[in-house]
Amino acid sequence: MAKDRKSAENKNNKKKPETAPAPLTPIEPLTASEPETHVGEESIPAMVDDKNPHQPDVENPGPKAKIRKFPAKPGVYLMKDVQGRVVYIGKAKNLRARAGSYFQKTAETDPRIRDWIGEVVDVDFLEADSEVDALLMEARLVKDIQPKHNAELKDDKSFPYLQITTSDDFPRVNFTRQPADRGVKLYGPFPRAKSLRGAIQVLQKIFKFRTCELEIHEDDPRWRWFRPCLLASIDQCTAPCNLRIDKAAYRKDIRRLIMFLDGKKGDLIKEMAEEMREASRELKFELAARLRDELKAIESLALRGDLRTHAQPEVFYVDPRKGLRGLKKVLGLETIPRRIDCVDIAHLGGSETVGSLVTFVDGLPFKPGYKRYKIQTVKGVDDFASIREVVSRRIEGLQKRDEPLPDIFLIDGGKGQLSSAMSVFEAAGIKPPCLISLAKREEEIYRVGLSDPLVLSRHSFALRLLQCARDEAHRFAQHYHHLLRKKRAFGD
Repeated sequence: MAKDRKSAENKNNKKKPETAPAPLTPIEPLTASEPETHVGEESIPAMVDDKNPHQPDVENPGPKAKIRKFPAKPGVYLMKDVQGRVVYIGKAKNLRARAGSYFQKTAETDPRIRDWIGEVVDVDFLEADSEVDALLMEARLVKDIQPKHNAELKDDKSFPYLQITTSDDFPRVNFTRQPADRGVKLYGPFPRAKSLRGAIQVLQKIFKFRTCELEIHEDDPRWRWFRPCLLASIDQCTAPCNLRIDKAAYRKDIRRLIMFLDGKKGDLIKEMAEEMREASRELKFELAARLRDELKAIESLALRGDLRTHAQPEVFYVDPRKGLRGLKKVLGLETIPRRIDCVDIAHLGGSETVGSLVTFVDGLPFKPGYKRYKIQTVKGVDDFASIREVVSRRIEGLQKRDEPLPDIFLIDGGKGQLSSAMSVFEAAGIKPPCLISLAKREEEIYRVGLSDPLVLSRHSFALRLLQCARDEAHRFAQHYHHLLRKKRAFGD
């Protein structure tokens, strides 16, 4: 019987040239110049013998041997079962190393893969230009093919998405686990949150989009007085919050980002290169230089290292609406405050002492309401007396113009500065508005009649808004102080 079985096996294994399957060819890697394609299961060649679908192709060397020939480059790997169906898709910075890790002894004890890795009889790959491209390619393929062992990514909203708020005047790009139902364009889900955060940071350096939650409208001139966050200073955002870029130009940058995310990188590069040449012909050298730099950045994506190293905490911007609602709550106000006045004092050893007053309306700086005061009644260093003079002159000015007091009167300082300001209202017989002070070192909020300060989270929107007003008053006071010092040193 054993002899007959061996003879039968030898007969079955004998090759017949006229019926032999055609040699398998690896999937061609996507190139930057190719338009976006959606790969379905039917587009992945089956690695099985048509006559015996329950056995792997005898010419297939096996996944472990095949992976040794994978390139050490970014891309996506596709694992298949005995019937040639894609059962799992993953992305890698190094295809050979990452795909090979599934077939090491340690994988047998990994609870994430040990239950299904035995199904895999073949592996293919798609090469990508960079890890960012690989991350996006992985998300598209998982969505199109829906491999059974990526099933948790198909419907689970707890996985992260890249979201673009296309309905906004100035669309923002953000990481979210709770995508909106309308008015947005979504990419994902992505299996690794840190990689997605890193990709957003890398892409922001190229396309310079905003990630904040500010509701910016082009027809609202108050945004011209808004102070942009750090991202504008490091040239990672075009600062639509300060209207430094118009709606059309900003949305053009977003359209380019969407082309890149949709896999149309080649078309994007051609389009931008032509725009750069046209700008140069029209002598728009600044625009041409910006396009040149963006093209270089896109082409050098592969040189940016591990995506996870680019993930960083978001800049703490100030959301006016959330800040005002927060102030209403923590200060116990009856209504949401609309106007905030903030006072600060600046001097150098008691010389050229000045005071500043800045006004915020609906949480935004209102520069026509800014005032500066040269201290007239105080000699030497006396911040308390200087505060009293500035607050007194402010009240007198409002009364002369028949203007109301602000909803919140903020003093830069601690208990002593707050008491000095309160004494002015008491002397004038005027009921003060919500009068508070903000101490720099511990960022404590002092209130009239309460001995213990109010301490808010450093991430609190209410605190951030007060800090923004305080810092702006400080900047304005220092600017005036330096002007007076220059005048004294060099004459009028």
